[in-house]
Amino acid sequence: MDEKSNKLLLALVMFFLFAVIVLQYVCPGTECQLLRLKAFSSPVPDPYRSEDESSSRFVPRYNFSRGDLLRKVDFDIKGDDLIVFLHIQKTGGTTFGRHLVRNIQLEQPCECRVGQKKCTCHRPGKRETWLFSRFSTGWSCGLHADWTELTSCVPAVVDGKRDARLRPSRWRIFQILDAASKDKRHSPNTNPGANSPSTKVRSTSKSGKNFHYITILRDPVSRYLSEWRHVQRGATWKASLHVCDGRPPTSEELPSCYPGDDWSGCPLKEFMDCPYNLANNRQVRMLSDLTLVGCYNLSVMPEKQRNKVLLESAKSNLKHMAFFGLTEFQRKTQYLFEKTFNMNFISPFTQYNTTRASSVEINEEVQKRIERLNFLDMELYTYAKDLFLQRYQFMRQKEHQEARRKRQEQRKFLKGRFLQTHFQGQSRGQSQNPTQNQSQNPNFNANQNLTQNLIPNLTQNSSQDLSHKGNRSNQKRNPGQEQNDSNSSNGTNDYIGSVEKWR
Repeated sequence: MDEKSNKLLLALVMFFLFAVIVLQYVCPGTECQLLRLKAFSSPVPDPYRSEDESSSRFVPRYNFSRGDLLRKVDFDIKGDDLIVFLHIQKTGGTTFGRHLVRNIQLEQPCECRVGQKKCTCHRPGKRETWLFSRFSTGWSCGLHADWTELTSCVPAVVDGKRDARLRPSRWRIFQILDAASKDKRHSPNTNPGANSPSTKVRSTSKSGKNFHYITILRDPVSRYLSEWRHVQRGATWKASLHVCDGRPPTSEELPSCYPGDDWSGCPLKEFMDCPYNLANNRQVRMLSDLTLVGCYNLSVMPEKQRNKVLLESAKSNLKHMAFFGLTEFQRKTQYLFEKTFNMNFISPFTQYNTTRASSVEINEEVQKRIERLNFLDMELYTYAKDLFLQRYQFMRQKEHQEARRKRQEQRKFLKGRFLQTHFQGQSRGQSQNPTQNQSQNPNFNANQNLTQNLIPNLTQNSSQDLSHKGNRSNQKRNPGQEQNDSNSSNGTNDYIGSVEKWR
């Protein structure tokens, strides 16, 4: 019994060694070694699901086309393309803006000096910027300029100055926006009375530059609480211009919520009670085209119609932006930006779940009131989150399909290499031992003798056939000879057929 077990064990060991030798013979390179290491290694967890599990149980609510989901910008950093960052307050835009100037792999990285907020982000070989943002050009169109201001100001600033790093003066900004609004009113493609949110914006400048707008959104309740805490510490954003249709709003159109220089120490209830507080629905207001509703003049149309136009305009502008991210999904935001612009970040984004807003404890009643004050932002964020996650799933699925296609091509390559190596080994062995193959094959000599005997017979029969064809005229006079020739020809054909069948 022990002897049988030892023999069985020895057979298994020999089979294993034989398999290893065959594998090394078939695929001696590093490709199979990498495949074997991957096969025995544990599966790598998806880094994008570490933020939350929403993507696994996400159910789309909106129907978007393939063009809405596929975002691929052929960004030419050496040419005339320009990224324009629309920075909404308290959405994590400062963190994302620093990523843009300090954390991107570039042929010519941005030059950031210690103690200076702005960085120099030049195109390779040019003294010209590829990024229009707070940390590259400063507030060139005003403090936290919104969609209405940027789409009017950026083309004029870039066309008026070859180097967009230079910040124009406050009076110059007013002149630029006023001239842009006049051009818009006199343009034949613009209908100033239209309330449709589908009005096309200027995505190129007179000099041919292409503008790619991007932004970051945040959960409205968290953003609202974060802005309140920021105002409590003395922030006012008084330097914001709010220019629309060539002019800033009057004090009657946009009253102030506080009488002094700032609103320091403001309680949350007082912050919510101000009807003119720009924190209410800030994201919709900053992403919509305010010229569609008469800017800050609330008497142009009923409030319900105004809210509807603003919301639809914000949704349309957001959907047609080159890119937008969500503060609550840092890694997915990084992934989509990299896939959209084909630009990679050096270090991965970090998801901070603990913020100043999260430290504020509010009851359910206050929560509901904040949601009512920001009902437009709530609907916009639901729409944006659905579009964002659908884009993420679409891009990940596309990436998996591409990886599957590459694996199939790799299998075909390895299979072809195996067959090539196998046949080369056989032909090499036959060419090295031809005499040994002949002596070991008993049929080889017989085949050779049969071939040698077959050749003269075929030659003789062929000559007889030619003689038979040449003497057709004598067939009537020599019937016996015709029969003999026929028998001879039939015998030869039978012999050749039998030989071919045997071969």
